[in-house]
Amino acid sequence: MKMTEKIEKKTVEEPPTGVVSGTFNKENWRPKTELGADVKAGKIKDISEIVGEGIRFLEPQIVDMLVPNVESTLLSIGQSKGKFGGGKKSIWRQTQKKTKEGNKPNFGCLAAVGNKNGYVGIGFGKSKETMPSREKALRNAKLGLMNVRRGCGSWECGCKNPHSIPFKVKGKCSSVEIELIPAPLGTGLCIEEECKKILELAGIKDVYSRAVNSKNRLNLVYACFDALKKLSRTKISEEDVKNLGILRGIKNE
Repeated sequence: MKMTEKIEKKTVEEPPTGVVSGTFNKENWRPKTELGADVKAGKIKDISEIVGEGIRFLEPQIVDMLVPNVESTLLSIGQSKGKFGGGKKSIWRQTQKKTKEGNKPNFGCLAAVGNKNGYVGIGFGKSKETMPSREKALRNAKLGLMNVRRGCGSWECGCKNPHSIPFKVKGKCSSVEIELIPAPLGTGLCIEEECKKILELAGIKDVYSRAVNSKNRLNLVYACFDALKKLSRTKISEEDVKNLGILRGIKNE
């Protein structure tokens, strides 16, 4: 009897603060903010009413409600020991703190979320264990969701479909710089593998790129995300919107 009682107590324990469960259940969600209550009540039915207006939200469940087809992936920003003393890519960025009690490791993780149709976000999570850091990264990625401008800015194409980006844009993080260049239809994503995952989640299918000092993958990912932010901040005319087929957010088919 004592063993069964212990097992039942373990199953009832709540996850640590900042951790989001893998499955989302609308009925079990209890909103803690006024914005979350409006979303659950059905007053807000589109994510563009929040993200498009620049409103900050503090509950990742809002994204689960309004973007049901959102996908997530973990980016390889760390390095682990490989065969014969070499290193291989890893999704965990491990650091250690030296103390009198011994080494205290911490695990960092970078996650990206998106619906492959104009919305993408990235988030970093850090914890003493791997699973909580992953869940924190997913939570921060959903809270950092933004809409991305897409279009056809390549002089070789001119199809006016949102398969690429509308114009050249540069992003920077620390010493890492990256430039995204519009590409014609069918080119593919000519960019580093981790940045490619972000662009795929954003719904961008064709792009050229040029990077400087790109040895640090974490800063390279942040620089790529900074370039996507600048796409939405740049002022454009209505004539450019028509000529370049610029679309911001979800494309209704």
